[in-house]
Amino acid sequence: MTLIRPTAEAAGASGPARRPAAGRAVALLVLVAVAALIPLLGPRSALDGTGEAAAPGVGGIALLRAALFAALCVPVGELFAARLARRVPGAPLEHAPRSWAPYAAAVGFVAALGLASVVATGNLLPHHLSDMDVGGLYQSRDGKLALLEVNAFLAAGLCALSRRPVAQVWPLAAVALAEALRAHPAPEHGPLVGSGLTLVHVTCAALWTGGLLHVLRMLRAWRASSEAADAAGAALLGLYARVAAVLFAALTATGVWSALRRMPPGTVLDQLTATSYGRTLLAKLVLVTAVAVLALLARLRLRRAADRLGACVPARAEVVALGLVVAVSGLLTALPLPIRWS
Repeated sequence: MTLIRPTAEAAGASGPARRPAAGRAVALLVLVAVAALIPLLGPRSALDGTGEAAAPGVGGIALLRAALFAALCVPVGELFAARLARRVPGAPLEHAPRSWAPYAAAVGFVAALGLASVVATGNLLPHHLSDMDVGGLYQSRDGKLALLEVNAFLAAGLCALSRRPVAQVWPLAAVALAEALRAHPAPEHGPLVGSGLTLVHVTCAALWTGGLLHVLRMLRAWRASSEAADAAGAALLGLYARVAAVLFAALTATGVWSALRRMPPGTVLDQLTATSYGRTLLAKLVLVTAVAVLALLARLRLRRAADRLGACVPARAEVVALGLVVAVSGLLTALPLPIRWS
């Protein structure tokens, strides 16, 4: 009896724990599917009635770019959150969650490779290997940037598996820089200004999104290791919230400035509803507003003396909303640029 009873109790104790874990896994799969459907199905509704024509395969291109953005956010967030955790007194740093950086680098490598194949076929989806001019990638600006992103994600994956994963920061910075340069070609008016704005915007977005994701993963790992880790977890969440406020301000400033460069002030209201770019930008603004509200709720809960970790509830919803923002951002980069009315 003494040998059987503990086994039964352990089974009973593990039973309820498995159901929430399975529920979380199902919810995660559903959220990933929804996020994938946004860039795949979004072009149809965004272009409807605008009179604009999108490039062939815009849904697939948007999905690849959204995957690339997500793959950039995860390792950047891990490095950022780990740096914040080292500033928290008494933090159980030995109980860090398993890194997702190698998996993110693999996803980013595949997405960058897919985007490079699109560039190699003249910005069309390739149907056969013979359609791609791989050598031509070295002869064009977009091709060189596409190859830079492929190599950067490969290097980031190798760094993530090495003894010095912090070295990922350099190839990840190269990805962000390549995206900023790609979004603003040389013929554009003031390309350096646009690239600078996009670089700051992408960097802040990656720090905010990936940082919050890894902070929540760290809090969960710490709570599982020790009840005394709650104070350190609340301190980490508070530290992240203060930095996130600065990131949000930078995101808002660069986002508004970039939008006004694409759509002059006198045409913004019309283009937000009359162009596919404007409609998608409006959807992104709505999602960012929801994220800001959730972040404010988390901050208010964090200030309460009792159960400060209750702020994790709106913070988890904030991560979901940020994931949708990443998906919409991928769609935004694949749609036709707005009409610049004079």
